[in-house]
Amino acid sequence: MPMKVGCFALIDPFTVLEHQLKRIADMGFRYADITDNRDGAQLGVEFGFAATASLDANPFDLKRLFEQAGLTITTFCAHANLLDPSAPWRYGTSQIIKAIRSAAAIGIEYVITTEGEPSTAFGHNLTEDQKVFSVIEKLQEPLRVAKDHGISLLLEPHGELTDSVAGLEKLIHGLGDPDHLGINLDTGNSWLGGADPVEMAKVFASKIKHVHWKDLLKEMESKRGTTYGCGMSVIPLGTGAIDIEGVYRVLEKAGFNGHTTLEIAGDAAVLESYAYLKRLGAE
Repeated sequence: MPMKVGCFALIDPFTVLEHQLKRIADMGFRYADITDNRDGAQLGVEFGFAATASLDANPFDLKRLFEQAGLTITTFCAHANLLDPSAPWRYGTSQIIKAIRSAAAIGIEYVITTEGEPSTAFGHNLTEDQKVFSVIEKLQEPLRVAKDHGISLLLEPHGELTDSVAGLEKLIHGLGDPDHLGINLDTGNSWLGGADPVEMAKVFASKIKHVHWKDLLKEMESKRGTTYGCGMSVIPLGTGAIDIEGVYRVLEKAGFNGHTTLEIAGDAAVLESYAYLKRLGAE
Protein backbone atom coordinates (compact mmCIF):
# COMPACT_ATOMS: atom_id res chain seq x y z
CA MET A 1 0.00 0.00 0.00
CA PRO A 2 1.28 3.51 -0.80
CA MET A 3 1.71 6.35 1.65
CA LYS A 4 -1.34 8.57 2.00
CA VAL A 5 -1.16 12.36 1.77
CA GLY A 6 -3.33 14.82 3.66
CA CYS A 7 -3.24 18.54 4.37
CA PHE A 8 -2.94 20.55 7.57
CA ALA A 9 -6.00 22.59 8.50
CA LEU A 10 -4.56 26.09 8.26
CA ILE A 11 -4.98 26.89 4.57
CA ASP A 12 -6.42 30.41 4.82
CA PRO A 13 -5.73 32.86 7.65
CA PHE A 14 -8.57 34.39 9.66
CA THR A 15 -11.15 31.77 8.69
CA VAL A 16 -13.03 29.14 10.70
CA LEU A 17 -12.31 25.42 10.71
CA GLU A 18 -15.34 24.60 8.54
CA HIS A 19 -13.87 26.82 5.82
CA GLN A 20 -10.44 25.20 6.15
CA LEU A 21 -11.87 21.71 5.78
CA LYS A 22 -13.92 22.63 2.72
CA ARG A 23 -10.85 24.13 1.07
CA ILE A 24 -8.84 20.98 1.81
CA ALA A 25 -11.54 18.75 0.33
CA ASP A 26 -11.96 21.01 -2.71
CA MET A 27 -8.24 20.57 -3.47
CA GLY A 28 -8.76 16.82 -3.72
CA PHE A 29 -7.53 15.63 -0.34
CA ARG A 30 -9.27 12.96 1.71
CA TYR A 31 -7.22 13.31 4.89
CA ALA A 32 -6.45 16.13 7.32
CA ASP A 33 -5.29 16.59 10.90
CA ILE A 34 -6.62 18.52 13.86
CA THR A 35 -4.07 21.29 13.77
CA ASP A 36 -4.76 24.23 16.10
CA ASN A 37 -6.47 23.66 19.44
CA ARG A 38 -6.71 25.09 22.94
CA ASP A 39 -8.57 24.88 26.25
CA GLY A 40 -11.99 26.42 26.69
CA ALA A 41 -13.54 28.99 24.38
CA GLN A 42 -11.94 31.44 21.96
CA LEU A 43 -13.26 34.76 20.79
CA GLY A 44 -11.85 34.21 17.29
CA VAL A 45 -13.94 31.08 16.82
CA GLU A 46 -17.10 32.71 18.10
CA PHE A 47 -16.68 35.66 15.75
CA GLY A 48 -15.52 33.73 12.70
CA PHE A 49 -11.84 34.39 12.26
CA ALA A 50 -10.01 31.44 13.87
CA ALA A 51 -9.76 27.76 12.93
CA THR A 52 -9.16 26.52 16.46
CA ALA A 53 -10.68 23.42 18.03
CA SER A 54 -11.50 23.39 21.74
CA LEU A 55 -10.03 20.62 23.86
CA ASP A 56 -13.05 20.98 26.14
CA ALA A 57 -15.66 20.58 23.41
CA ASN A 58 -17.50 17.41 22.44
CA PRO A 59 -14.94 15.62 20.22
CA PHE A 60 -17.73 13.96 18.27
CA ASP A 61 -18.78 17.40 17.00
CA LEU A 62 -15.27 17.73 15.64
CA LYS A 63 -15.45 14.31 14.01
CA ARG A 64 -18.77 15.19 12.37
CA LEU A 65 -17.28 18.43 11.05
CA PHE A 66 -14.52 16.51 9.25
CA GLU A 67 -16.96 13.85 8.01
CA GLN A 68 -19.26 16.50 6.55
CA ALA A 69 -16.31 17.70 4.47
CA GLY A 70 -15.54 14.12 3.37
CA LEU A 71 -12.28 14.05 5.35
CA THR A 72 -10.71 11.47 7.64
CA ILE A 73 -8.76 12.76 10.66
CA THR A 74 -5.29 11.21 10.75
CA THR A 75 -3.64 12.85 13.77
CA PHE A 76 -4.39 15.19 16.65
CA CYS A 77 -1.68 17.84 17.08
CA ALA A 78 -0.73 18.71 20.65
CA HIS A 79 2.51 20.65 20.17
CA ALA A 80 3.56 21.87 23.60
CA ASN A 81 6.01 24.02 25.51
CA LEU A 82 7.78 21.51 27.73
CA LEU A 83 10.87 23.54 28.64
CA ASP A 84 9.38 26.62 30.31
CA PRO A 85 7.79 26.39 33.78
CA SER A 86 4.31 24.87 33.87
CA ALA A 87 1.53 27.48 34.01
CA PRO A 88 -2.22 27.59 33.29
CA TRP A 89 -1.63 29.72 30.18
CA ARG A 90 1.09 27.46 28.74
CA TYR A 91 0.23 24.48 26.50
CA GLY A 92 1.69 21.49 28.30
CA THR A 93 0.93 18.24 30.09
CA SER A 94 -2.73 18.97 30.79
CA GLN A 95 -3.49 19.91 27.20
CA ILE A 96 -1.68 16.87 25.81
CA ILE A 97 -3.79 14.63 28.04
CA LYS A 98 -6.97 16.33 26.87
CA ALA A 99 -5.89 15.81 23.25
CA ILE A 100 -5.24 12.11 23.97
CA ARG A 101 -8.68 11.63 25.51
CA SER A 102 -10.39 13.46 22.64
CA ALA A 103 -8.46 11.46 20.05
CA ALA A 104 -9.34 8.18 21.73
CA ALA A 105 -13.02 9.08 21.88
CA ILE A 106 -13.30 9.54 18.11
CA GLY A 107 -10.88 6.87 16.91
CA ILE A 108 -7.75 8.88 16.10
CA GLU A 109 -4.71 6.68 16.66
CA TYR A 110 -1.95 9.27 16.94
CA VAL A 111 -1.39 12.41 19.02
CA ILE A 112 1.64 14.50 18.09
CA THR A 113 3.64 16.57 20.55
CA THR A 114 7.04 18.21 20.92
CA GLU A 115 9.03 20.27 23.41
CA GLY A 116 9.02 23.54 21.46
CA GLU A 117 11.37 26.44 22.10
CA PRO A 118 11.49 28.11 25.53
CA SER A 119 10.38 31.71 25.85
CA THR A 120 11.55 32.41 29.41
CA ALA A 121 14.98 32.95 30.91
CA PHE A 122 14.36 29.84 33.02
CA GLY A 123 13.90 27.67 29.94
CA HIS A 124 16.83 29.16 28.05
CA ASN A 125 19.18 28.67 31.00
CA LEU A 126 18.51 24.95 31.44
CA THR A 127 21.39 22.60 30.76
CA GLU A 128 20.84 19.86 28.19
CA ASP A 129 20.35 17.27 30.92
CA GLN A 130 17.83 19.53 32.64
CA LYS A 131 15.97 20.00 29.34
CA VAL A 132 15.80 16.24 28.84
CA PHE A 133 14.48 15.78 32.37
CA SER A 134 11.90 18.55 31.91
CA VAL A 135 10.51 16.88 28.80
CA ILE A 136 10.42 13.32 30.10
CA GLU A 137 8.87 14.45 33.40
CA LYS A 138 6.09 16.37 31.61
CA LEU A 139 5.36 13.45 29.29
CA GLN A 140 5.12 10.73 31.95
CA GLU A 141 1.39 11.12 32.61
CA PRO A 142 0.45 11.71 28.95
CA LEU A 143 2.20 8.46 28.04
CA ARG A 144 0.41 6.58 30.83
CA VAL A 145 -2.96 7.97 29.75
CA ALA A 146 -2.16 7.24 26.11
CA LYS A 147 -1.44 3.59 26.88
CA ASP A 148 -4.73 3.18 28.73
CA HIS A 149 -6.62 4.80 25.85
CA GLY A 150 -4.91 2.83 23.07
CA ILE A 151 -3.20 5.94 21.67
CA SER A 152 0.34 6.35 20.40
CA LEU A 153 2.10 9.58 21.35
CA LEU A 154 4.43 10.79 18.60
CA LEU A 155 7.40 13.09 19.18
CA GLU A 156 7.92 15.63 16.40
CA PRO A 157 11.21 17.38 15.62
CA HIS A 158 10.34 20.95 16.65
CA GLY A 159 12.86 21.93 19.30
CA GLU A 160 16.50 21.82 20.28
CA LEU A 161 16.25 18.23 21.55
CA THR A 162 13.87 16.68 19.02
CA ASP A 163 15.60 18.32 16.05
CA SER A 164 18.60 16.02 16.48
CA VAL A 165 19.05 12.26 16.35
CA ALA A 166 20.97 12.29 19.63
CA GLY A 167 18.33 14.40 21.36
CA LEU A 168 15.48 12.19 20.21
CA GLU A 169 17.39 9.10 21.34
CA LYS A 170 17.85 10.61 24.82
CA LEU A 171 14.15 11.38 25.11
CA ILE A 172 13.04 7.97 23.86
CA HIS A 173 15.47 6.23 26.23
CA GLY A 174 14.45 8.47 29.14
CA LEU A 175 10.78 7.70 28.52
CA GLY A 176 11.48 3.97 28.56
CA ASP A 177 10.95 3.41 24.81
CA PRO A 178 7.41 2.02 25.15
CA ASP A 179 5.62 0.60 22.12
CA HIS A 180 3.11 3.46 22.15
CA LEU A 181 5.82 6.13 21.81
CA GLY A 182 6.70 6.95 18.21
CA ILE A 183 7.89 9.75 15.94
CA ASN A 184 6.20 12.16 13.59
CA LEU A 185 9.03 13.01 11.21
CA ASP A 186 8.96 16.64 10.08
CA THR A 187 11.31 17.07 7.13
CA GLY A 188 11.50 20.87 7.39
CA ASN A 189 11.88 21.17 11.14
CA SER A 190 14.58 18.52 11.39
CA TRP A 191 16.60 20.10 8.56
CA LEU A 192 16.22 23.62 9.96
CA GLY A 193 17.28 22.39 13.41
CA GLY A 194 20.53 21.08 11.93
CA ALA A 195 19.75 17.40 11.33
CA ASP A 196 19.73 15.43 8.09
CA PRO A 197 16.12 14.29 7.57
CA VAL A 198 17.29 11.32 5.49
CA GLU A 199 19.55 10.15 8.32
CA MET A 200 16.75 10.71 10.83
CA ALA A 201 14.42 8.60 8.69
CA LYS A 202 17.01 5.82 8.56
CA VAL A 203 17.76 5.83 12.30
CA PHE A 204 14.12 5.96 13.40
CA ALA A 205 12.43 4.12 10.52
CA SER A 206 10.73 1.65 12.86
CA LYS A 207 9.45 4.43 15.14
CA ILE A 208 8.08 6.78 12.46
CA LYS A 209 4.28 6.55 12.34
CA HIS A 210 3.41 9.80 10.56
CA VAL A 211 5.20 12.48 8.49
CA HIS A 212 4.90 16.24 8.09
CA TRP A 213 6.24 17.26 4.68
CA LYS A 214 8.02 20.59 4.21
CA ASP A 215 10.76 21.78 1.87
CA LEU A 216 12.65 24.97 2.73
CA LEU A 217 14.48 27.64 0.78
CA LYS A 218 18.22 27.21 0.26
CA GLU A 219 18.59 30.75 1.64
CA MET A 220 17.59 29.38 5.06
CA GLU A 221 20.82 27.40 5.30
CA SER A 222 22.37 30.08 7.54
CA LYS A 223 19.62 29.54 10.14
CA ARG A 224 20.23 25.81 10.51
CA GLY A 225 21.03 24.74 14.04
CA THR A 226 19.75 27.98 15.54
CA THR A 227 16.07 27.89 14.59
CA TYR A 228 14.10 24.86 15.73
CA GLY A 229 11.08 24.46 13.53
CA CYS A 230 8.68 26.48 11.43
CA GLY A 231 4.94 26.25 10.97
CA MET A 232 4.87 25.77 7.24
CA SER A 233 6.84 25.93 4.01
CA VAL A 234 6.20 28.53 1.32
CA ILE A 235 7.65 26.51 -1.57
CA PRO A 236 6.60 23.23 -3.22
CA LEU A 237 8.25 19.97 -2.24
CA GLY A 238 11.26 19.14 -4.39
CA THR A 239 12.22 22.75 -5.12
CA GLY A 240 14.21 23.59 -1.99
CA ALA A 241 17.21 22.46 0.02
CA ILE A 242 15.79 19.26 1.49
CA ASP A 243 16.14 15.79 -0.02
CA ILE A 244 12.43 14.99 0.09
CA GLU A 245 12.74 12.06 -2.31
CA GLY A 246 15.56 10.65 -0.18
CA VAL A 247 13.32 10.66 2.89
CA TYR A 248 10.44 9.16 0.92
CA ARG A 249 12.60 6.31 -0.41
CA VAL A 250 13.98 5.46 3.04
CA LEU A 251 10.47 5.26 4.49
CA GLU A 252 9.21 3.33 1.49
CA LYS A 253 12.03 0.80 1.84
CA ALA A 254 11.23 0.45 5.54
CA GLY A 255 7.64 -0.46 4.65
CA PHE A 256 6.00 2.73 5.87
CA ASN A 257 2.58 3.08 4.23
CA GLY A 258 0.83 5.32 6.72
CA HIS A 259 -0.53 8.84 6.66
CA THR A 260 1.45 11.98 5.94
CA THR A 261 0.51 15.66 6.00
CA LEU A 262 1.53 18.60 3.83
CA GLU A 263 2.46 21.69 5.82
CA ILE A 264 2.67 24.01 2.83
CA ALA A 265 1.33 27.55 2.34
CA GLY A 266 -0.37 28.67 -0.88
CA ASP A 267 -2.72 26.71 -3.14
CA ALA A 268 -0.25 26.34 -6.01
CA ALA A 269 2.53 25.11 -3.72
CA VAL A 270 0.15 22.70 -1.95
CA LEU A 271 -1.11 21.16 -5.20
CA GLU A 272 2.36 20.97 -6.73
CA SER A 273 3.64 19.25 -3.58
CA TYR A 274 0.74 16.78 -3.69
CA ALA A 275 1.54 16.01 -7.34
CA TYR A 276 5.23 15.59 -6.47
CA LEU A 277 4.49 12.99 -3.79
CA LYS A 278 2.14 11.17 -6.13
CA ARG A 279 4.94 10.95 -8.70
CA LEU A 280 7.07 9.32 -6.00
CA GLY A 281 4.31 6.75 -5.46
CA ALA A 282 2.07 8.21 -2.78
CA GLU A 283 -1.73 8.02 -2.86
